[in-house]
Amino acid sequence: MLLKLSLASMRKMMKDYLVLLIGLVISISIFYMFQTLAMNKAFIESNSVISAIQFVFYVGAFLLAFITFFYIFYANSFLLSLRRKELGMYMMLGAKKGKVSQLLFVETLAVGILSLGLGSIVGVGLSSGVGRLLMSQLEIAPEGYQPFYMPSLLVTAGFFLVLFLLTSTVNAIKLARTTELNLITAEQQNDRVKAKGPLTIVVAALGMILTAIGYYVLIHIKELQLPGFVIATVTITIGTYLIFISLLPVFLNALKKNRSLNDKKLNAFTFAQLRFRVNNLTKVLGTVTMLIALGVGAMAGGLAFQKNVGMMAELSHAYDSTLIDPVDADYAALKTMNVVEQRTYHYKTDDKAVYYQKDELLAHPPLILNIGKEMYVEKNEPLRVSAKLPADSYSMYEDKKAKQGEEVPKEWQKALSNEFSTSYQLYDGKAIRIVGQAAYAGVKGKEHTLLLTKVDDFLKYKPAFKEMDERQKALVTLETGEENPYLSTKYGNYEAIYVFTSGTMFMGFFLGIAFLAMMASCLMFKILSGATRDRNRYSMLRKIGVRKEWLVASIYKELFLLFIFPAIIGLVHVFVGMNLFSFILLDPYVSIWLPLTVFLLIYAVYYLITVRLYRGIVLPKEV
Repeated sequence: MLLKLSLASMRKMMKDYLVLLIGLVISISIFYMFQTLAMNKAFIESNSVISAIQFVFYVGAFLLAFITFFYIFYANSFLLSLRRKELGMYMMLGAKKGKVSQLLFVETLAVGILSLGLGSIVGVGLSSGVGRLLMSQLEIAPEGYQPFYMPSLLVTAGFFLVLFLLTSTVNAIKLARTTELNLITAEQQNDRVKAKGPLTIVVAALGMILTAIGYYVLIHIKELQLPGFVIATVTITIGTYLIFISLLPVFLNALKKNRSLNDKKLNAFTFAQLRFRVNNLTKVLGTVTMLIALGVGAMAGGLAFQKNVGMMAELSHAYDSTLIDPVDADYAALKTMNVVEQRTYHYKTDDKAVYYQKDELLAHPPLILNIGKEMYVEKNEPLRVSAKLPADSYSMYEDKKAKQGEEVPKEWQKALSNEFSTSYQLYDGKAIRIVGQAAYAGVKGKEHTLLLTKVDDFLKYKPAFKEMDERQKALVTLETGEENPYLSTKYGNYEAIYVFTSGTMFMGFFLGIAFLAMMASCLMFKILSGATRDRNRYSMLRKIGVRKEWLVASIYKELFLLFIFPAIIGLVHVFVGMNLFSFILLDPYVSIWLPLTVFLLIYAVYYLITVRLYRGIVLPKEV
C-alpha cells in the first residue's frame, strides 16, 4: 500500500523529478564522454596528438565530478522538502518511520540508477559525435576510437553509484531525525524579514570590499599570478554571498517603498512576495551566481584559447617558415604566396659544430621577435638584428674547454636559436659558430641552405606551410632516423598550441553546459520548494476578484527578478574574471558573445520551465 502511494506521489511530481533527471543525465553523459576521450587506450597509443591533451579531459572530469557532488545533494534536499508533508501524513496514518525512510532511500536510489542508465546511453552518443568532431578538427584518424568503452562506463557507473548511495542515505537519515509534526507543518513555517541594523551595513561593506579586492587582483593578475588567483577566488566567493545576504533584502525593501512602482497593478503583492522569501534564497542565489561565473567562464575561456592560437603562433617566430635545404615543391609553394621578406643563408656542419658565415649574416641581418615584459600586445613588430660582429669568430652552446672565439651577442643568439633552427636533432647537440669567410671555406663538412620567409598572413597559407613542415620532417627522419619528429617552426608551434586549445575548448564548452544546467535547476528547485506555501495567497487573491492575467504577470515578474539578480552579478564576475587569462592570451575576450548567447538561451529555457511549474502549483486549473 505504502509503495502504491509513493508511486502515485512520484507520478504527481514527475515534472520535478524530470528536471532533476535532465540535470543528472547531462552531467553523467559529459562525465562519460570525458572519460572515454581520456581512457581509450588503443586510440591514445596510436595518436600522439590525443595523448598530449589526455590530461585536459581528466581535469574536466574531476571538475565536473566536484560540482556534481554538491549538485546532487542540493537537488535531492529540495525534492525532499517538497514531499515533507506527504511523508509526515504517511507516518500519521500508521506507517513506521523506518519503513518510510527505507522507501525514500529506494526512491532516491531508483532515480539515480535511472539517470545513470539514460546518461550512459546519451554519453555513448555524445562520445561518438563529439569524439569524431574533435578528430576532424585535429585532422587525426579515428582508428582505435571506441565510443562505447567499458572501462569508462565502469568508472562513470562506480562514481555515480557511490554518490547516489550517499545521497539516498543522507535523505533517509534526515527523514528519520525529523518528527511527524515538523514534517506536516513544514509548509506553515513563516518566512522572516530580517531587521535592519548596523550589522547589515557591516556585512554589506565587507562583501563589497572583498569583491573589490578580488576584482583588483584579477585586473593585476599579470603581477600577482598564482597567489592572486587564490586571493581572487576566496574574496570574490565570500564577497558574493555577503552581498546577497545583506544588499538584496535592502534593495527589495527599497522597491517596496517606491510608491510609483508599488502601486501599479499587483506590484505591491509581487514585491511583498519577494521581500518575504528573499532571506531564504540569499544562499542559493549566491551559489547560482558562482555557478554562472564558472559555467560561462569555462566556455569563454576554452573558446578564447582556441581563438588565440594564431595570435600566439605569431609570437613564436618572426618568420613564417624556416626551410633547410628547400626543394622545388617548397619554392613552388612560396610563389603562390605574398612574400613580404625572404632571406637565404648557408651553413656547414662537421663532427664538432655548425658554422655560419659572418659576412653573409651581416650583409642580410634577419628579423627577431620583439618580446620583453609585455609579451602579448596587439602590435608586436619584429626587430632587425643590429648587433655588430667585430671579432674574428663567435660561438654558442660550446663546452668551455673547447670554446673558440667570443660569446655570440644576444640578438644573434635569438636569431640562431629561434629563427634558424627547425629541429634540435639536426644539430645533434653541436656547438654553433660564426666565422669569417676564410675559416668557413676551410670547413670540410657538408653545406646546407637555410631559407627564411615572412608572408602577409600566416593563417591564409596554413595548408601550404603544413606540407612544407611534412617535407622538413621527412628530412629530419632521413638525417637522424627519428620517426615523426617535432619541428620548432611557426607551423609546428601553431599545431602544438592548436591541439591543446582544441581540447581545452571542448572541455570548457561541455563543462559550461553542465554547470549552467545544474545552476539553473538548483534555483528552480529552491523556488518550487516554497511554492506550496504561496498557493493560499494566490487562491485568496483569486477569490476576491483579482484577474488571473494579473496573477500570471506577477509570477513572471517575481521569478524574473529572482533569476536576473544572480545573472547580472555572475556575468560581471565573468567579464572581470576573463582578465585572468590576460598574461597567457592576447585577447581573452575574443568571441565572448557566443558563450553569453548559450548561457542566455539555457537560462531563458529554465526560467520559462520554472514559471510554468510554479504557476501550475499556485494557480491550478479552475473548474
